[in-house]
Amino acid sequence: LHSIYLCPIDPLQHADEFSGVTLGGAAGSSLDSAVLKLGLLYAQGVIRGGNARCRAMLLVYCQLIEEYDPPASVIGDLRPHLDSNLLKPAFQYWTEHCRPHSVSMGNAFTFLKSAVASLERNISLGELKEVLQETIEAYIRERMEFADKAIAGHVSCKIVNGDVLLVYGHSEVILKVLLQQKELNKQFRVICVDSRPLLEGRKTLLALREACIPCTYILLNCISYVMKDVTKVLLGASALMTDGSLLGRVGTACVALTAQRKSVLVCCETYKISNRVQLESITGNELGDPNLVYEGKQESLRMLNLLYDLTPSNYISGIVTEMGIVPPTSVAVLLREMNPNEII
Repeated sequence: LHSIYLCPIDPLQHADEFSGVTLGGAAGSSLDSAVLKLGLLYAQGVIRGGNARCRAMLLVYCQLIEEYDPPASVIGDLRPHLDSNLLKPAFQYWTEHCRPHSVSMGNAFTFLKSAVASLERNISLGELKEVLQETIEAYIRERMEFADKAIAGHVSCKIVNGDVLLVYGHSEVILKVLLQQKELNKQFRVICVDSRPLLEGRKTLLALREACIPCTYILLNCISYVMKDVTKVLLGASALMTDGSLLGRVGTACVALTAQRKSVLVCCETYKISNRVQLESITGNELGDPNLVYEGKQESLRMLNLLYDLTPSNYISGIVTEMGIVPPTSVAVLLREMNPNEII
C-alpha cells in the first residue's frame, strides 16, 4: 500500500499528447478536399478562436451541401444519408485527427444536425440544399455577427471618457467593442496584455493602432504594475459553463484574479454556453505544441503547453451577451431560454 501512494500520478494522463500536424485518417478516405484543407488549417493553428473556427466549419459545410449529390440508390428520405455520409465524417475527422472541437463548434454542429432532422421527409434535393444553406447563413449572421454588434452596444453604456481598458490576447468581439467606442468618439486608452507562446495580442494591438486608439502593450508577467491605472477589464471567452465560470485562453484566469477589485466584464455570445460544469483547468483542457514553449530536449524536463484555463465566477463582475448584461449566476437562465438542442 505504501508503494501505491508513492507512485507518481500524471494529472494530465487523460489528455491526448500533441502529435503535430498529421493527415492520418485522410488516406484512402472519401472526404472532400475542403474538409482536408480546413483540417490542416486547424492542426497548424492558422485558424484560431471560437468564432473563427466555428465560422470556417459552417462555411465548409455550406460548400459540401451545395456539392452534395446522393447516389441513385438513395431514394426518398435524404436526411440519413446526408447525416451519416457528409456531416458526421467531416466533423469526426476534424475532431479526431486535427484538433479537438471547441464548445462553439460542438453547439453549431448540434444545431446543424437538428436542422437536418427537422426537414420534411420527402423534401427534394434542391429544396434541401436551399433550406440548409439559408439556415447556416442565418446562424452565422444572427449568432455571431449580430450578436457581436449587440454585445458592443451593451458594453458601450459602461465605457465613459477617460477609461483605461485592459484586454488580454485577441478576441473578435472585444476588438469590435473597442472599435465601436472609437467610432462614438469616446476618449479612452487600452492596455493590451499578451503572453507567450502565441502572442495573439499583437493582432489586437495592430488593429487598434490602425484605428488610432492609444495603446500600451505588455506581457502577462507585468500586469500587476499597470493594474492600478485600469478602470475596466474586458475579456473574451472560449466557453461559458453553467455555473458562470469562464473557459478562456490560458492566462485569462490570472488576469481576472489580478483585477479582482476592478470591473471585469466578459463578452461572450450565447452560442458558446455549455451545459457542463467544470471545477478546474485540468479535466477539460487541451495540450498544444510543447515546442512552442521551449525548443530543445531534456530528459528530466517535460514541456507543457496548456491552451485554456478556467476562471471562477466570483472573479467576474458581469457577462455581456447579445441578450444583455447578466451576472454569472444567471448563465443557467440563459441556457434555459435557448433551444436545449443547440447546447452540448
